[in-house]
Amino acid sequence: MAILLDGKALAKKIRIKVKSKVSKMPSPPGLAVVIVGDDPASRFYVDNKKKDCVKCGIVSHEFALPENVCEDKLMTLIHELNHRHDIHGILVQTPLPHGLNTQKIIQAISSNKDVDAFHMLNAGRVLYGEYGFVPCTPEGVITMLDHYNIDIKGKHAVVVGASNIVGKPMAMMLLHHHATVTVCHIHTVDLASFTRMADILVCAVGKINLITADMVKPGAVVIDVGINPKSDGTICGDVDFEAVSQVASYISPVPGGVGPMTRAILMQNTANAADMLN
Repeated sequence: MAILLDGKALAKKIRIKVKSKVSKMPSPPGLAVVIVGDDPASRFYVDNKKKDCVKCGIVSHEFALPENVCEDKLMTLIHELNHRHDIHGILVQTPLPHGLNTQKIIQAISSNKDVDAFHMLNAGRVLYGEYGFVPCTPEGVITMLDHYNIDIKGKHAVVVGASNIVGKPMAMMLLHHHATVTVCHIHTVDLASFTRMADILVCAVGKINLITADMVKPGAVVIDVGINPKSDGTICGDVDFEAVSQVASYISPVPGGVGPMTRAILMQNTANAADMLN
């Protein structure tokens, strides 16, 4: 039976460190969260981020805009937030409603306040290994592996999913930690032939039970980044948890694994942004 990678407990430890750092600052960091529309999942994520801010002593500023907001108004808001001295971090909750250019809007955020590390400048820094801000989910995964003393160096890491938010930066960060990295995606032929070779398997696709026990190398470390709503109102990941936990050496659960870590790293980035900007 696999050892559980408890992201919830580790995230709490990170928040305690962030709170200690924030308590020594002359004024608390400010995090602006922009949410457009009334998507239930987005609202859930934003509310959890607000709770984390309270726990860390960070001031949360929510800017809720209607679904039919024009792009110019949203861009104007971001421009204003870029110039506010009490705002140290800015994030725009995605997905955005149809008709809004997500890439254009994200790139409008000042790279110095881009605590999600989605801006092209910060993404480029990840490529070079000279991080401005660390991408929250990949850094959460790396931090979790480090906490459990799981050595990355020399291991074969397989990343399933090639998004700009998780898959690509995850692959780069594993490479910087000296893993041999394979990236799989929607056009990969015979996915299982690659996943079975993984010492460390990270799945970030958004498809229930994509990874089954027969696709996992015995003793592998399995990190499930997927978040999928179920008909009963609960969520699950991309990995068949019950079956794969019988094969893997370590496994992250959903919920309680990578999700809390992502938010904890966001708090860490926000505190670091305040350090840089003050």
